[in-house]
Amino acid sequence: MAVAIKPPKFSMAFLGPRYWLVWVGVAFLYTLTWLPFPVIKLLGRGTGWLLGKIAKSRVQVARRNFELCYPDMSAAEREKLVKRNVHRAGMAVFETAMGWWWPDWRIRKHGEIEGFEHVEAILAEGKGVFGLALHNMNLEFACRIVGLKYPSIAFYRKHNNPLIDYLQYHGRARSNKYMIHKRNARALISALDSQELCLYLPDQDYGRSQSVFVPFGGVKETATTTATMMFIKRTNSQPLIVTSRYTDNGYKVKFYPPMPELKDLDDVTALTLLNANIADIINVQPESYLWMHKRFKTRPDPEAPSLYK
Repeated sequence: MAVAIKPPKFSMAFLGPRYWLVWVGVAFLYTLTWLPFPVIKLLGRGTGWLLGKIAKSRVQVARRNFELCYPDMSAAEREKLVKRNVHRAGMAVFETAMGWWWPDWRIRKHGEIEGFEHVEAILAEGKGVFGLALHNMNLEFACRIVGLKYPSIAFYRKHNNPLIDYLQYHGRARSNKYMIHKRNARALISALDSQELCLYLPDQDYGRSQSVFVPFGGVKETATTTATMMFIKRTNSQPLIVTSRYTDNGYKVKFYPPMPELKDLDDVTALTLLNANIADIINVQPESYLWMHKRFKTRPDPEAPSLYK
């Protein structure tokens, strides 16, 4: 088995004054997650409104991303999209807590999976499943839905606060078979070769050193990590896209058909194709996506002006 992260242990120091505010916040959030789902949705909307007031720089990043990716959309339509995205960001606070702490029966009640037959077909071939997950607002809850169906392997980044790290790890452990350090590429390769279902985020800006610049949305030159292709080409696995969407009853995780053709393409051609597919899927429900981060921060020319100024 790949080298898994050792679960952080509970420390008596967590009971000290340094962590009292964390405990108060956790207790309050945990209590709210037991409210009826329609009430939680109202609280999420209110939290989104509050975020819009106190995190204006992040809202502006989302607004700029919509300008870049939807240039043909009217300013009024884009502004409506910004408001819906901020609302979803508020709801994401509760979705994280729900994903960590809700009982299994409640996850099943409000979560569904489509396209899992693609995962089953790949596993039946004796291959690993390289799930290319979109960084949607509801990702934490979506992982829990997947975990109830088939526990997965995922990268993990340790939190700087030891208590939050303890809570985060054990919350996410309910969704995953085990977790590996985000810089441990060998562990992910081993997991894929061991015929595991692995989840990876290919749609973030990881910097210039290990990226190529290919189109994404309305931006022709977007830093896109080549690590995705390294995992595809070096492992006995099949890649497919997986995403999560809001529904009237809760959430749906969808596994798309595998993309075996990526392995035979050069990095630029393959990642251009992958980004086009990701953009098309995002367009189905754009308010779900994490637009509040600077997806287009890294430019091909380091001296070029930022797209966010």
